[in-house]
Amino acid sequence: MTGVQLWVQTTRKASVQFKFWPVGNISESRTTPPVTTSTEGSFVARVPIDDLSPGTRFEYQLVIDGKSIARPYPLLFQTQSLWQWRTDPPSFSAVIGSCLYVNEKEVDRPGAPYGSDEKILSTIASLKPDMMLWLGDNTYYREVDWNTAGGLRHRWTHTRSMPELQPLLGSVHHYYMWDDHDFGPNDADRSYRLRTEALETHKLFTANGTYGTLETPGVFSRFEWADVEFFMMDDRFHRAPNSSPEGPEKVMWGSAQLQWLKDGLLNSRAPFKIVANGNQVLNPLCEYEALVRYQNEYNELLSFIKQNRISGVVFLSGDRHMSELIALPDTALYPLYDFTSSSMTAGLSKPRGAEVNNPNRVSGTLVTDFHTFGVLRFSGPRTDRSLTMECRDADGNVRWTFTVRANDLRPPRQSNR
Repeated sequence: MTGVQLWVQTTRKASVQFKFWPVGNISESRTTPPVTTSTEGSFVARVPIDDLSPGTRFEYQLVIDGKSIARPYPLLFQTQSLWQWRTDPPSFSAVIGSCLYVNEKEVDRPGAPYGSDEKILSTIASLKPDMMLWLGDNTYYREVDWNTAGGLRHRWTHTRSMPELQPLLGSVHHYYMWDDHDFGPNDADRSYRLRTEALETHKLFTANGTYGTLETPGVFSRFEWADVEFFMMDDRFHRAPNSSPEGPEKVMWGSAQLQWLKDGLLNSRAPFKIVANGNQVLNPLCEYEALVRYQNEYNELLSFIKQNRISGVVFLSGDRHMSELIALPDTALYPLYDFTSSSMTAGLSKPRGAEVNNPNRVSGTLVTDFHTFGVLRFSGPRTDRSLTMECRDADGNVRWTFTVRANDLRPPRQSNR
């Protein structure tokens, strides 16, 4: 409500500042103290700004070595409103997306380019969402990248330099977690030898409020927007290999992170508790990477939600290079949903085997022939909030929409008998 963190990367060592002011009120402008970018930090500056007024939209300018740098797109940020004890929570929108592959011909595999439809980023920016949740594979490490820390930083720098991405980065709030391709090699897990360097790289190129906990490293984090709480999970840093024998030691999140999530869900009073994970969480028929392949954690989490009668839980996921909405009906709880949004620019895929006619897929929500992103729209009075999920293609066309009410995501009342 009173602070923001701005991120910028320069092409050489430079002194970086931001000049900012309430929209339409440049006479009230302020300028941040200078921060010097360096080779060691990949010329990245992360600049916090405090003492802002709640519920205010700001324009800003980038100042490098004392000179204002004009950009051909709006530069905007906002603070959340202080609505508690005053009004109903505000409506807001969030974009979700995963699998952003940016071609680099010199190191890509021979043949047709794997990445395409970069216009999807301009389409997202044109919707002017309040924030964007990056659901993993936010860049794609190549064979030349994942053996050195310098290679990891090169890949992020290459992706962030994409012109189509700039307007989106400059005007929307962003929250990140990772999956395998922006953590390490394909299907990477805790055995990846540069996992610590991968974590430091992720921290360098994102601006989340927190990363893991004091006791447990990782990219998992928790934050609020209006009355909704978001839990961004880390499905890689502590992950056992996919081929591990089933048992208590086969974990995707690890006991400490799972306990963190359980504590957070139990503590939260939000009408919607959004749990975002790189891999699908609920799909019981997924033949690829999914929480169902880690049965102990899958059963423990779902049993915990049910036993503690936790309301309003909705899952988000990426990874699959297709989009769909999975629903798990449960008469003792309420329907649990998992909105999978993939991919933004990477190659597309189709379900196979039993997944083709997955009975847990909400009818009409499978999209396999278009690059897509998702939109979450939260609205309604405090006592009757609703969430509308949209799947949109690169041109912004709505491929499907689905609405759930917070009041319908509550366990049935228990009998007093």
